[in-house]
Amino acid sequence: MEMYKIREATLEDAERLVEIYSHYVLNTAVSFEYEVPTVTEFRERMRNIMKKYPYLVAVKDDLVVGYVYSGAYSTREAYSWTAANSIYVDKDYRRQGIGSLLYGELEKRLKEQGIVNLLAGSAFCDVEDEYLTHASYKFHKHMGYEKVAQLKAIGKKFDRWYDLLWMQKKI
Repeated sequence: MEMYKIREATLEDAERLVEIYSHYVLNTAVSFEYEVPTVTEFRERMRNIMKKYPYLVAVKDDLVVGYVYSGAYSTREAYSWTAANSIYVDKDYRRQGIGSLLYGELEKRLKEQGIVNLLAGSAFCDVEDEYLTHASYKFHKHMGYEKVAQLKAIGKKFDRWYDLLWMQKKI
């Protein structure tokens, strides 16, 4: 019996998604946002993304435990075959294969849409600290992404400077 079910997100999921995301905003440098978006703001972000791109959630026992979505890398027409992905898993459900399941389904749907390039931005620091580990980088490597760019000291959070890695995968 399958432990996790992947389904399309609905706007009614916004409150739970904000709960998951808030951990990353408030306690980590994974997200470069300083303040947790309101549910209304988050719902509007979802609405805009869902117009064109997949937005998926992982569910276990009726509880949403993670989510993934894609968006446009750029609005310029020549980039129409490229999407940028974001993924967040509830801090209490990490390292259980949820991310791999979500990315697997996302990639399948993006491929059906004609997307051929996937990008993921991953906050990075040479030496792991209490706000940022190499987990995102390692996850993306595991999923077949390769590092194609490293923007040095581009985001400042918790009075520290962090890099941004651009990871890319062709599907």
